[in-house]
Amino acid sequence: MDTYNTLLVERVGSTAIITINRESKLNALNAETLWDLSRVLGLLIVDTTVRGMILTGAGGKAFVAGADIQEFVGMDGTEAAQLAARGQNGVMDKIANCPKPIIAGINGFALGGGLELALAAHIRIASTNAKLGLPEVSLGLIPGYGGTQRLPQLIGRGRAFEMIMTGDMIGAEEALSYGLVNYVVEETELLKKCLTLLERMYLRSPKALAKVIEAVNTGFLEPKTGFQQEISLFGASFDTDEAKEGIQAFLEKRKPNF
Repeated sequence: MDTYNTLLVERVGSTAIITINRESKLNALNAETLWDLSRVLGLLIVDTTVRGMILTGAGGKAFVAGADIQEFVGMDGTEAAQLAARGQNGVMDKIANCPKPIIAGINGFALGGGLELALAAHIRIASTNAKLGLPEVSLGLIPGYGGTQRLPQLIGRGRAFEMIMTGDMIGAEEALSYGLVNYVVEETELLKKCLTLLERMYLRSPKALAKVIEAVNTGFLEPKTGFQQEISLFGASFDTDEAKEGIQAFLEKRKPNF
C-alpha cells in the first residue's frame, strides 16, 4: 500500500480502515487530502483482498471538521466549481458507487465537507460526542460535495432544508432520530461496531452486495429506472457462481462459501 501525507491506511482482516490524519487541523479536507482519498479509494476498490472499508478521523475531536477554508481565499467562481467537481467525481462518487460496503465511523465533528464525506458512505455510525452539520451558508456559500442532494435523500427535504439553511449542528442522538446515522455508540466502541457490521456483510455474497449498491443508487439518481434496474440485476445475479453456491448451500443446509 502506498504512503500518504494526509491519511493512515490499516488492514484488519478483510477491512481497510482509512483515517483522515490531520488532527491538528481537525482533519479538514484540503486539496491534498482529497487527492490522497481519491488515490487510495481507486486502489482499494480493485484490491480483491479488501471486502469493505471504514472511513474515520484521527483523534477524538473530529471526523472531518469541514473543508480547509484557508484554500478558499482568493478563489473565484470558476475555480470553486472545479474544486467541487473534483471532490464530487474523485472522492464522493467513488465512495457512493464503490461496489464494496463503506461505513463512516463519525468521531466528533462532521461538518461541511466532512458531513458530505460521511453522507457518501453507505452507512454511518456515530460516537456519542459527534456533532453534524452543513454550516456553509454562514460563509455565504452552499455545500459543494453533494450535501444538498444526499442529505434530503436520507432525512427528507424539510429537515435537510432546516439543517442546511440554519447551518446549525445536531448531536448524535438527534442524527439517529433523523435517520442520518444507523447507530450511536461510545467512542471507544466505534471502530468495533463498524467492524462487526462489516463482518456480518462478509458472510454474504460480495457480488450480490455490489448489485445491491448499484440498484439502490440507481433508485435515488434515476427513480424512473430503479425498478427496471433491480429486475435486470436480479436476473444477472442468477448467472454468478456465488448465486449457485448460495442456493446449493441453502438446499444442503450448510453455510455458503463466499
